Order: sequence, then structure tokens, then C-alpha cells
Amino acid sequence: MIPMTTVSEVLTHLKEEGYTIDFNLRGDCLMGPGDALQLYPNEFLVDKHYRFEGMSDPGDEAVVYAISSPRHALKGTLVNGYGISSEALSAEMMKALQENPAFYPSPEETADSVGKANEATPQRPAGTRPLNAPLLVVDLLQAQAQIRQEPAWHRSDRNALTLLQADGMRLVLIALHQGAAMKTHTAPGIISVQVLEGHLGFEAEGQTTELKPGLLLTLQTGRPHRVVARQESVFLLTMANPAAEQ
Repeated sequence: MIPMTTVSEVLTHLKEEGYTIDFNLRGDCLMGPGDALQLYPNEFLVDKHYRFEGMSDPGDEAVVYAISSPRHALKGTLVNGYGISSEALSAEMMKALQENPAFYPSPEETADSVGKANEATPQRPAGTRPLNAPLLVVDLLQAQAQIRQEPAWHRSDRNALTLLQADGMRLVLIALHQGAAMKTHTAPGIISVQVLEGHLGFEAEGQTTELKPGLLLTLQTGRPHRVVARQESVFLLTMANPAAEQ
């Protein structure tokens, strides 16, 4: 398996596998070079995807999609951030961008093909873990230990681990070193923040709320907010995805 160290390396690897067309995303279709080609949801499949988790906040994350169209006998790639869910996508496009359940990667690429899963990334070179299933159980203690063992935690002031990526909701475990701050940003849906360890300052609506274990905070859609770690902290971020519910 080729190490998935950067988005460009993944794109190079996929081009070698025949995914040669660069697609752009529109609300109801994929557009080819020069907008000369249009693929609608019933005309393509997502063979697999590669997820790169952001180092600053969840909005920094990116996904590379390997896309094929048997009808048009072509293959290509689409690169987009997780912010894709906040765009004006049709319900058909949201569904079409899910990985094709009939596609099974090689054993070298994954150890578990149940539901949606992460491919190996620079932060997670060990490889795949399930991100969605009819029933998904997450060991939070194990996840907290993992997030502190990874190189990203030791070479920067934070680390993030996606626990669930599903229609309508996303769960992310985030660890911050003391003094680390998540820049002011907004979310496309309601969020909740629950501190598992440490102490956070949550700035929103003209006030600062001090969050420690045992407290749960919610914030409505589109409200600017900023997070500062008063001490080394781990917290669970829940994000609603209203676009997926339409």
C-alpha cells in the first residue's frame, strides 16, 4: 500500500489507476474540464475515498473521491473539504457521494469494509476504522489514548479524530494542548461541546463560558465562536448536518 501522506500523492496514485479526469462539484451534478462534461447522480459511483483530517479545526479536513462512470466509460477524482455538506447539494447528490457499497478495496487497503471508513492518512497511517454503521460503538477511553499517541499531537498544539461521519450528524474528538486556540469560525448546523478532560474557554454570543468535565454546551447554527484551552483538554464535538436532512 502506498502511504497516504498528502492529497497530491493520493491524486498521483489514483491517476496511475486510471482516474484521470478532474471533477468539480455543482449542486446537482459533477462537472468535467471546461464544464463540457456533466455527470448526474445516476451516472457515477464513488469507488473509494481518502479522508485527511484537519489539524486546526474540523473545517480544515479534506476528502479525495475516486469516481467512475460505467455509462461514460471514464474515471476521475473530486477533491473537497467536509464543508461539502454545507453547500446547496441536492439529496440525490448527497446520496451519490457516499462510497459504493459494492466496491471492496484490496486487503492491503482495508481490514474492515463495513459501513463508511477512513483510509490511512498522514495522521492515521495504521489505516481503516469504521465511521458509520447501523450500530456503531466507540471506545472513548481508547480514542483519548490514541489521540495523544499520534505524531500530530507531539508536533503541533492539537489533534482531532473523527468518530462518526453520518447523514445528519458528525462526532469529532479533539485534543488541545494548554494555550491552543481554535480560531473564530461558524458551523452549518447546531453543535454541542462536551469536555471529557481539562478546561476550555468557549467564546460566543459576546460572552465566555468556562467548560469543564460534567458540562455540556450547545450553540445554534451559524453563530461565530472560538475555543481556547485553559489547560490540556480533550472534548467531544457533535455537529448537526442540516443539508443531509433536507
